[in-house]
Amino acid sequence: MPENELYQRKSFLLQALTGRGMGQVWTALLGLILLCVVFSGLNPVFLSSRNVSNLLRQIAPILLIGIGQSYVLITGNIDLSIGSVVGMSCMISATLMTKGMNPWAAVAVTLVACLAVGVANGWLVAKFRLPPFIATLGTMTVARGIAQIVNNNYNTDSIGKGAQMFRDLFYYGRTGGVYNTIWIAAALWLVFNFLLRRTRTGRHIYAVGSNVEAARLSGVDVVSTTTKAYLVSAFCSCVVGLIVCATSGMGTMDAGTMYELYAVAASVIGGVSTLGGQGLLLGTVVGASIWGVLQNGLQFAGAPVAIRNIAIGAIVVVSVLLDVLVRSRGKRRRSGKQKE
Repeated sequence: MPENELYQRKSFLLQALTGRGMGQVWTALLGLILLCVVFSGLNPVFLSSRNVSNLLRQIAPILLIGIGQSYVLITGNIDLSIGSVVGMSCMISATLMTKGMNPWAAVAVTLVACLAVGVANGWLVAKFRLPPFIATLGTMTVARGIAQIVNNNYNTDSIGKGAQMFRDLFYYGRTGGVYNTIWIAAALWLVFNFLLRRTRTGRHIYAVGSNVEAARLSGVDVVSTTTKAYLVSAFCSCVVGLIVCATSGMGTMDAGTMYELYAVAASVIGGVSTLGGQGLLLGTVVGASIWGVLQNGLQFAGAPVAIRNIAIGAIVVVSVLLDVLVRSRGKRRRSGKQKE
């Protein structure tokens, strides 16, 4: 191999490992390794192949909604409707299948309904300039209402054996010995990571999150960029709703409850800034893994659900607090240098 080409490859690898945002990723990865050491010490079954396989299957949907939330957070906004869109996706797809619709036609209708919520979120936040907290709180309530009304305020019956291929694809099936759910999450991560890191749309998303007015003056279409981020979030939530439907074999109105918190947890623990403009989807993988290891490890330790939720909530608050403190210190340093 020519010396120049070898040097370029080494430089690319070094940049990938030490680039902007990788500090938070390495820190989160260290925390993940420590958690695995502690929980495997408490119970050797934690690292058994069966538990690791189940753990990866639990992490997959959290990674997906984390990807969506990361896109939105990087634009400097937030999506509180994620959990309700998951529930709406689960109920619409299950209701249509129990009424005899072809499963793949039901998936298509469900996807259109979920993307409509993404468009509404993007327009309310970017075009009509509503605070993202209020806008997505409203669409969260609307989506949950649709999940309740779509089958007359009842959970659905079983989606039946006719939908077995649908269930195999989204939950039970395996390819190469690995659950399809894990393959789906990995494939979507690759696609959305490429879009965010290697395309103009990705650069616009970072620009809008860093300084929305500067991005607007530079010619970035803020409405379109913000709407695309919310569409990614709605799409990922739709896929997770289909996974939940395939898992339970029916539609449940409260599906996706608390998922907005889990999505924020996966993002901010992995280093995505709640102030916008910073974050890597690689960090979201680590953040979702920490969520999964905490849930699984505490379950092995006999901790009740409430304690697990308290642990996740506390980690989210600490992560956001550290992010705010680090960004504030950076601003003060830059301001001091400018005065000098």
